Amino acid sequence: MSTIKKPSLLQSFLPILVLVGLLIVNVLLVFGDDALGGANQMALLMSAAVAVVIATVNGYSWKETLRGITSSITSALPALIILLLIGALAGTWMLSGVVPAMIYYGLDILNPTIFLFATCLICAIVSIATGSSWTTVATVGIALVGIGDVLGFEKGIIAGAIISGAYFGDKMSPLSDTTNLAPAMAGTDLITHIRYMALTTIPSIIITLIIFLVIGFFYNTSGEVGQINELQTAIASKFNISPWLFLVPVSVIALIVKKIPAIPALFIGSLLGGIFAIIFQPDLLVSLSGETNFFLASYKSVVNAMTTDVAIVTENELVNELLSSGGMNGMLGTIWLIICAMIFGGVMENTGMLKRITQSIIGLAKTTGSLIATTTASCITFNVTASDQYLAIVVPGRMFAEEYKERGLHPKVLSRTLEDSGTVTSALIPWNTCGAYHSGVLGIATGEYFMYCFFNIISPIMTMIFGFLGIKIAKLVKNGKIKKD
Repeated sequence: MSTIKKPSLLQSFLPILVLVGLLIVNVLLVFGDDALGGANQMALLMSAAVAVVIATVNGYSWKETLRGITSSITSALPALIILLLIGALAGTWMLSGVVPAMIYYGLDILNPTIFLFATCLICAIVSIATGSSWTTVATVGIALVGIGDVLGFEKGIIAGAIISGAYFGDKMSPLSDTTNLAPAMAGTDLITHIRYMALTTIPSIIITLIIFLVIGFFYNTSGEVGQINELQTAIASKFNISPWLFLVPVSVIALIVKKIPAIPALFIGSLLGGIFAIIFQPDLLVSLSGETNFFLASYKSVVNAMTTDVAIVTENELVNELLSSGGMNGMLGTIWLIICAMIFGGVMENTGMLKRITQSIIGLAKTTGSLIATTTASCITFNVTASDQYLAIVVPGRMFAEEYKERGLHPKVLSRTLEDSGTVTSALIPWNTCGAYHSGVLGIATGEYFMYCFFNIISPIMTMIFGFLGIKIAKLVKNGKIKKD
């Protein structure tokens, strides 16, 4: 039998250095915004291969390494199932008019005198509904940039308000992929994570909204807002907009409050969306399906919305981009990326490389506050070096999970820290996939808007303040068992 050797610090860092190098090449030199289409997944697999070679040199058999990979992927399976259900829910909520109604009524609160405040709030509402900051920025965000430009606002601060609201919604929505990924990495559940994260996230968004409200009063906000009416008219031309549609998200929220697990809650939410589509949007179902029989039209349209895609065409191009969803199929790219990340993480963890790196870093963190600060710094570092927010959650999550438990901290402390730092700071890095995406979509350079993304800047600071002051730091019960909320 071969003797297994502990990896050296250099060996442990080598796969990460290879990963960072490949990601930089993919994002900055070759693929740009398209790096998530497969190039970054291959970078993860190539880096995992380097880790496998090092593990083999250190005496690990392929079976042992494969066991680690399998265990890593298995731990993420609930999150992957939830992602599929999120795709289905997003499709039926779009088809039923739930999301269009949220946007329609949300636009009514856009008063020119409080434009920045309203912009942040609207983007927060849309992002909570869709679970995606990217979708929010690419749809409502584009329209708001045009409106704000007409009103005389600097483009950088408009983008800051858009991204701040979008990332608040992205963090707090049970539909968000990162909001599902963070608790999966830390070892807690989705609902516990969201409830605990609200302790730092809500104060951060309140401070952000106050800042935008104050800044807004220094601008001349009188101007043309006809574009809003055009958007609402285009939405109303295709959907029967009614406040009754809000019964669907209210029902899902009620299920979550009643502590129904995320998977059945999301499944019920997607079915309710389909039922409300049949009730409120019968003409739309017939036109989308091409069927004359209403039963066949309803079944075909709802199934397509859940599984493949739904796209509602109007005379307004911005609305056309807004009123589309990829269903379960649209989530496969994210699932692919997560599986590749879990393969990389599984090899690194099972062969002791993550532990070796963690030991060298954790030695600097003597207190709970410094441990949270170290985790925050690690997430930001991975956003800067690895150029991907998923890696900024997955790798630090794997690195610090056991240390938090050993220090008697509930896993939700780690999951909150991962999101407060890993998710939100990704939009501030020009070469990160998120920063590059938002800059390209809005046509505003990251350097112009990052200082106005107050929520994204305040969030990691807030989580460190809570850590150093010992505010609401959840503990494990005796014997290291996780206390149920």
